[in-house]
Amino acid sequence: MSLSPSLRISLMKEIGKRLGAEQWAIIDLTLKQFALPWTNEWHGTGNSDAYVMDMIADAADGTLVDLAQHLGYAIEVPASSHIEPAFWRKGMFRLFISHLAVQKSWASQFQEALLPFGISGFVAHSDIEPTTEWQNQIETALLTCDALIALLHEKFHESKWTDQEVGFAMGRGVPVYSVHFGEAPYGFIGRFQAFSGSKTDPAGLAHQVFKAYYKNKQTRKAMSEVLVRLFEQSGSFLEAKARIGYLEELEDWEPSFAKRILSAVDTNGQVNGSWGVPGRVERLVEKWSGMHRSPA
Repeated sequence: MSLSPSLRISLMKEIGKRLGAEQWAIIDLTLKQFALPWTNEWHGTGNSDAYVMDMIADAADGTLVDLAQHLGYAIEVPASSHIEPAFWRKGMFRLFISHLAVQKSWASQFQEALLPFGISGFVAHSDIEPTTEWQNQIETALLTCDALIALLHEKFHESKWTDQEVGFAMGRGVPVYSVHFGEAPYGFIGRFQAFSGSKTDPAGLAHQVFKAYYKNKQTRKAMSEVLVRLFEQSGSFLEAKARIGYLEELEDWEPSFAKRILSAVDTNGQVNGSWGVPGRVERLVEKWSGMHRSPA
């Protein structure tokens, strides 16, 4: 998991101090709500702080983070770029796909449709090996994703897990979108962008989601990097033409991008041979060079 032993200890001490200041009835109620152990026959030494720390000693990292946030303590979760779980595609934007187990097939099709856009989707029932402790894997995915999208099929709200997944992502502050498949966005989800999924196939939805993430102010920087990499790796004339179009719409630009896309013209025959693309690359580089040039 992503929390180091040192960070776990610091987090447990803070939780112990904050929750330990409550009345015993509130302490135990809180522990129960977070599915943590509690007892009426505690024989440990020390005060209520020590009791809380003893009860949460074996809690999963995600549970500790969630409990700390409930108590008003913001934790700096390690950046996703420093954590490389095997289920994420390297160098891609990381999207947690929250879905009902009965919708596994649709979610998996959506996951595949996202790949051409440089988005690696996590689908729990597809990406977790039977021998892996599944709850820890889900928590790792939630801690390391760049965004979450909820597939709101009928009875989504009745699931024991989907609402927790959405809440975890919102607690981290990553963008949360939803797709309306018969269940309307509710509660906090209703405040965020929603897509209509009833008449949309996985490929169509993937394209809509892709455009939303490269325009969203929270994610457009990460998506800009992904888009430049996709352009560099274009495997056909059509891919190069489509991807230069995405680059032309970017609102976030790093100076290094100019050198990289010019290099792609020189080294990638699919880019160089795609009609009109080399000229569009030159114009795009000139556009951003002019914007970054210091006034005389």
